[in-house]
Amino acid sequence: MAEKRIYLASRSPRRRELLKQIGVNFELLLMREDPKRGFDVNETPLPDESPGVYALRVATSKASFAARQIAQRALPLNPVLAADTTVVLDDQVIGKPDDAEHAARILRSLSGREHTVITAVAVARKDQIETQISVSTVQFRDLSETAIRRYIASGEPLGKAGAYAIQGRAAAFIIRIEGSYSGIMGLPLAETAELLQKFDIEIL
Repeated sequence: MAEKRIYLASRSPRRRELLKQIGVNFELLLMREDPKRGFDVNETPLPDESPGVYALRVATSKASFAARQIAQRALPLNPVLAADTTVVLDDQVIGKPDDAEHAARILRSLSGREHTVITAVAVARKDQIETQISVSTVQFRDLSETAIRRYIASGEPLGKAGAYAIQGRAAAFIIRIEGSYSGIMGLPLAETAELLQKFDIEIL
């Protein structure tokens, strides 16, 4: 693979791990995600916006914003990758928990049921932007209140869409998945490789 580099517009350590897994060289380009200082991209779902459209809008907005920042800062014009992972239950977007009690309510709602995980990926460079979307389903076993409380005590649910991390302790909750494991983690690697190829970055 040619030694080409991209920017990653994400704070997610899981996305960093996944890019390293497939040998992509990257550097972080972080955006504001501080409620006190404001957000560079509005991640509030719009009225009547479907979950898939929402995820794609957020990922595209992040990549477009980051591409403009790169140009304004006179940085090397490498492609910038952004993504958004959305957990969907009963056609409703389940975001990241606000606190432990919110995480408990989310996990109770997922207990014993199947839900959808949508991850949208966008890659931009100057005026070019390419997108892909991955849709997977996850089936949880029935969760006892004790299991939920122990999981929350681990600290893992906070900061995670749907209040769980498939690659962590929550793997013990999952009976079945259908779709992309890496997509459920936060970055579908097959789709990401296809996108990067459009920017002359070959994966394998």
